[in-house]
Amino acid sequence: MNIFKLSIKNILNKPLSSAISLALLVLGIGIISLLLQLNSLIKNQMDNNLKGIDMVVGAKGSPLQLILSSVYHVDSPTGNISLDEAEKISENRMVGSSIKLLYGDNYKGFRIVGAEKKFIDLYKGVIKEGKEWKNSYEVLVGSKVHKKLKINIGDELVSSHGLRETGESHDDKSFKVVGILKPSNSVMDQLIITSPQSVWSIHDNHDHQEGDDHLHNDKEITAMLIKFKSPMNIIQFPRQINENTNLQAAVPSYEISRLFKLFGFGIETLSYLAYIIIIVSGFSLFINLFNSMSERKYEMALIRTLGASRFQLSTMIIFESLMLTISGFILGMLFSRFGVMFVSSLMEESLNYSINSFRILSEEYWLLGLSVLIGFISSTIPALQVYNMNISKILADE
Repeated sequence: MNIFKLSIKNILNKPLSSAISLALLVLGIGIISLLLQLNSLIKNQMDNNLKGIDMVVGAKGSPLQLILSSVYHVDSPTGNISLDEAEKISENRMVGSSIKLLYGDNYKGFRIVGAEKKFIDLYKGVIKEGKEWKNSYEVLVGSKVHKKLKINIGDELVSSHGLRETGESHDDKSFKVVGILKPSNSVMDQLIITSPQSVWSIHDNHDHQEGDDHLHNDKEITAMLIKFKSPMNIIQFPRQINENTNLQAAVPSYEISRLFKLFGFGIETLSYLAYIIIIVSGFSLFINLFNSMSERKYEMALIRTLGASRFQLSTMIIFESLMLTISGFILGMLFSRFGVMFVSSLMEESLNYSINSFRILSEEYWLLGLSVLIGFISSTIPALQVYNMNISKILADE
């Protein structure tokens, strides 16, 4: 007698109650898995973009806005700062290296960033095709920009002022694509990178060559990324800048930690809700199996008379429960992956970020264990009922 086939048949004979229990479990498992995936993917993406950056210097304003705009390029800048003041900070004995950034223009929604070539080295950028810029108005294109806009070597790009396509176009001068970067799994993938001189020139209508060492007093930059010589400087130096200058210094690791704490409450609340849904699905499954016992007592007694043992019938009940809960886990995983794809498409549309991943997190194995545990507990009492039932009495009553 095939107990496994009988378990499947019994599930299919109760489509509505089985579907309700399954749907609740899929929803609970799916929400928890989705939250785990998004938390892991976003954190990994943020950590990748923070490597080698201890402090960001920019205009006064929100420190979080400064980090989001200059490190992740998903917000508007807090303003510009004097190049002379930035140079003084970069020459400080505590500073190991610094990278000046200028931004404020875009091409079809992708940001154009004027940066020193150290910026490419920061994210371990590798040129897939073409070469680095040598002259003003030459640009390197990130892998996602290349993929989405089908940009090729030699193409001319007319930029727009601001961070949206709707800004005023700089029709008098265009950028020329000289190189395409390989994917780096960093913010650089969605940027168009050129020299600082190119950004100054397109706004001042003066063509400054890359090798020009003469820096004008009225020159401004948007932000500066700093790496300290010693980790201990991260405590002292930002405070000095914020208290003694008209600039703002923000520590990315601190600000991003605060951001995750703000989101943490909402994520935790949703997780508790999802666990409640999973528990409710367990009760639903238990009630489903418990009620079915009274309807199937005569059927069970007949199966016993055909040669099935008490253990086999009890095992059949446990199989029914475990098949539903394991199916719920698998469908919940699929639900979460479609959720990640949906969130990724929204982020790519609004922020040019994507976070697709189909890897299984270690925490998700706990969800599998939880599903099996719920299935086993839900079936324990019905399985004991079947094991202890009186065949003779049931057949006589019928």
